[in-house]
Amino acid sequence: MNFPRGIAARFDEEIRFFKVWMDGPRKIGAIMPTSSVAARSMASVVNPDSGLPVLELGPGTGVITRAILARGITPAQLVSVEFSQQFFTRLKLDFPEVQFILGNAFDLETTLGALRAQRFDSVISGIPLLNFPVADRVALIEDLLDRLPCGRPVVQFSYGPTSPVPPHSGNFDVIRHDFVMRNVPPARLWLYRRKVILA
Repeated sequence: MNFPRGIAARFDEEIRFFKVWMDGPRKIGAIMPTSSVAARSMASVVNPDSGLPVLELGPGTGVITRAILARGITPAQLVSVEFSQQFFTRLKLDFPEVQFILGNAFDLETTLGALRAQRFDSVISGIPLLNFPVADRVALIEDLLDRLPCGRPVVQFSYGPTSPVPPHSGNFDVIRHDFVMRNVPPARLWLYRRKVILA
């Protein structure tokens, strides 16, 4: 039986996802790949006219990567950090022009290497933050916001009912971005922006 190309691609993504999930479910932090609906909502914060690259964390099977590119970002303007060797290897095949980096998003000074001083338009994160201590989550958001122009966002995917990074835990605002029912399970998307101090 021949399946439509979109269905076949989705099935392939799910098989790859489950293979990696079996090796370490806590590292993945999900039971299914991110839906295309959630991915498009996350990518909607990207400003393709800013002239700055976009930083993606935890691309996984590439669903969010694809949505960022569809937003108008060229592959060369997308820097994507993946922790899993299995996902990283496949992503390099699927998106050969994207700047994928194998490494730890919680140590970007090391992971980004020559790009450590790069400013980004925005950050799109699929990291399972709820699997990490709160102090590490706060430190990550602070680090990411230091790499963005003031006012530009970090968007974070989460399954929890509240923000994975508590409000008032750092020098940033926490904003509800979206609630995506068409995700398994339903997902909440959060924005973090540096507080603007008015003179």
